[in-house]
Amino acid sequence: MSGFFGIGGGFLAVPGLLMATDMPLVYAIGASLISVAAFGMATALNYAPSGLVDRRVAALLLSGGVIGGMAGTRLGRALSSRRHALSRVFAIVVALVGVFLILKAKT
Repeated sequence: MSGFFGIGGGFLAVPGLLMATDMPLVYAIGASLISVAAFGMATALNYAPSGLVDRRVAALLLSGGVIGGMAGTRLGRALSSRRHALSRVFAIVVALVGVFLILKAKT
């Protein structure tokens, strides 16, 4: 599903993983992130030899991903101790992305 929706839509695979596997939310998020990282790395390695990858931008994105991953891990652990908090935060993020896409489509 991550491949179908692209790198930016990998989070949409999470509800599918939850329904198909009945795994906990934190594992579904992790599985989706691993697949998105693998697709992104494969794509970058495919384009890099042709010079189509700006190394500076790639380094910034990678740094942001590592920092965001570490912050997300801490936040996920903190939220997992509260019943359903992670589910609520995830639902809010998905809803906000949906609103953003609707507003962006109008412009």
